[in-house]
Amino acid sequence: MLHFKSLDGIAHYRLFFWRKSILWKLMLVNGLVIGVVIWLVGVSVKDFACLLVGQYEYMDAEKQSFFNSTMHFYLVRASVIAVFVGIIIYYMLMKKIFVPLRKLNGSTKLMMAGQYPQPIEVKSDDEVGQLSHHFNQMVDSLRHAEQSRKQLLGDLSHELRTPLSNLNGYLEALSSGVVKGDVELYKSLHEESLHLTKLVDQMHQLAVWEMKQASTPIWHIVDMHKLIHQALSSFELELASKHISCQLTIETAEVEGNETGIRQVLINLIDNAIQYNMSDWIHISGEKTGHDYKVTITNEGESIPPSKAELIFNRLIRLDASRRREAGGSGLGLAIVNEIVKLHSGKAGLQTDRNRHSFWFSIPLQQHSSKQGGSEI
Repeated sequence: MLHFKSLDGIAHYRLFFWRKSILWKLMLVNGLVIGVVIWLVGVSVKDFACLLVGQYEYMDAEKQSFFNSTMHFYLVRASVIAVFVGIIIYYMLMKKIFVPLRKLNGSTKLMMAGQYPQPIEVKSDDEVGQLSHHFNQMVDSLRHAEQSRKQLLGDLSHELRTPLSNLNGYLEALSSGVVKGDVELYKSLHEESLHLTKLVDQMHQLAVWEMKQASTPIWHIVDMHKLIHQALSSFELELASKHISCQLTIETAEVEGNETGIRQVLINLIDNAIQYNMSDWIHISGEKTGHDYKVTITNEGESIPPSKAELIFNRLIRLDASRRREAGGSGLGLAIVNEIVKLHSGKAGLQTDRNRHSFWFSIPLQQHSSKQGGSEI
């Protein structure tokens, strides 16, 4: 009884090992292929040799039988040696391939457990090496995405906590009669409410444009000259109240894209330039650059450190948190710009020289567009 149980255990172990190890499967298949090929070739050579020897009359039956058995022995021995050597060489080759694959498997399990593995050492430029390199890039991207997510949650909680605390404090004081309501107090509460509303609205816009990245958009022909003037007209009263003049140098051109999205990009950049402007002018230019149309909005403001300039289009990046709140910014406007521009297969960036800043974005021109011209105001 024990004997049968041990046999069952061995059979179960072999079946488990067969299912789990692709290396042994490949080695067995390779060994069978080598053995079959060598055996067929050897049998053919043996039969041909025996046929030639049998044609000579001096070879009697006993010698013929000895010759045949000798050929059969060497054939078997050569086949076994060839299969054994082939399996060893194949094992050494496959081991070099499967070592990084096992590391990839272990790293994948760590990621499934919520941990980020160490980068896999890449020792070759073949398919396995490229797979390891791409896996390392994927892990690095996921790690940065996780850090950005945590940073976003922290920034959002900070951005929401202050106005909510102000609202709760004032409302509690009003309800308990500690303070009496007046115009200035209600105006302050209204400003905090508007700040929260704008923040939530921009968060919604950012989520909407991020979701559109995964869909196939339907583009329309957009006249950039007309669209820039329309976007700027929304700020006429604000520009006049702040005594800011706006200079335009716009080249006429058409692009293919989402008109609502491009208008949102223009509005966000113009609003950003007005809110943080420290002079009495703003310059907006639009020009063809190769196959793209580039819009640049230039103003003078506070100096932007190089470390901040590289991250300015990320979510909730602040140059000065206190001043941003006074200016009404939420830190999401430029992130929305970046998402919309990426959806249009374009680019967005910032060129800064001390206090002079040029925010720009470029999107592809409409194909076969032949319109030319310009205007300057």
